[in-house]
Amino acid sequence: MIKPATDGLMPFYAMDIARKAQALEASGRTICHLEIGEPGSPPAPKVIEAVSRALPNPQAYTAAKGMPELRLGLSAYYSAQHGISVDPDNIVVTMGSSAGFIIGFHTAFRPGDRIAITRPGYPAYVNTLLGLGFSVADIPLSAENGWLLTGAAIHAAYREQPFAGLLFASPANPTGATIDREQLADIVETCATLGLTLISDEIYHGLDYRGASVSALELSRDVMVINSFSKYYCMTGWRIGWMVLPEHLIRRAEILQQNLFISAPTLSQIAAIAALGERDYSEQQKAHYAGNRLLLNEGLRSLGFDIGAPADGAFYAYAGIANFSNDSLAFCDRMLEAGVAITPGVDFDRTDGNGFVRLSYAGKRETVELALERLNKALKS
Repeated sequence: MIKPATDGLMPFYAMDIARKAQALEASGRTICHLEIGEPGSPPAPKVIEAVSRALPNPQAYTAAKGMPELRLGLSAYYSAQHGISVDPDNIVVTMGSSAGFIIGFHTAFRPGDRIAITRPGYPAYVNTLLGLGFSVADIPLSAENGWLLTGAAIHAAYREQPFAGLLFASPANPTGATIDREQLADIVETCATLGLTLISDEIYHGLDYRGASVSALELSRDVMVINSFSKYYCMTGWRIGWMVLPEHLIRRAEILQQNLFISAPTLSQIAAIAALGERDYSEQQKAHYAGNRLLLNEGLRSLGFDIGAPADGAFYAYAGIANFSNDSLAFCDRMLEAGVAITPGVDFDRTDGNGFVRLSYAGKRETVELALERLNKALKS
């Protein structure tokens, strides 16, 4: 039984698995990395070119909210991709989405407030909220309804334990569950009815295999949106993201940015400006993920994992392991010894996660193929 720290903090097991995998590689082993949600391709070539041109020059702090050119580019992105007008002054460029969550929580809430999140969900939500002095309310989701959040589920959780806000992602990590416009409208309207502040995590936008992703900003300007260049634009290590805030929260967010982070990294902002113009490259990567998605899903089903239809978004398979184990962490350690790094479900669900694992298909196709071969051999042994 995994016990959290007295304040509720728990390790990010995906990173622990990655560390163990790197140690095995240092000893001469080869490991198939399916544990980290990280694209296997580098950023677009023009992103690297833009940074190379900037490197001979000194890099000073930018304005706290970010370079004007980048914020104008992001405003143009919302016009082109979502058909909406977003004032560049309402955009804050952040050190990845992680800094955006920290700023967002302290902007919209006060320590002690309770924030609702879905379960399963991204583990940093829980650990960041608890570490900053907030409390957490779980809204459990199930495979039976495709891991989808509904307004009815929000109402039910609120009746059981009231909360001040909701943090919600679509496409979601770890399940890849993706809601359509009507379903998102239900969530937005429910939050408005209950007087909740909605934070929409949109860092997997663009990685929706059914069509265009829908932003909460298309339905309301009273929501906070957090996004990132990490996933769709293949820029995880650059640590660059952004947030869009309602008018009444902008100044507080800017003050927090000034004091907590000063500004996002200058070179990363230069890279992000270039990335916004390279969506064709990102779409090529998405087509690659789409092929891996079908390959991995079918492969896992044939091996005896409990898995439904391929997820509609992101680049993960969230699979049940009831046929093999009731301890996801021990199961992942066993698969790592077989040469495949995957993430235990307890990272994403402290209550029911022992019955699941998450596998990323953002890497190369040959990695997915070799991983399935190794899983097959390990499970048969």
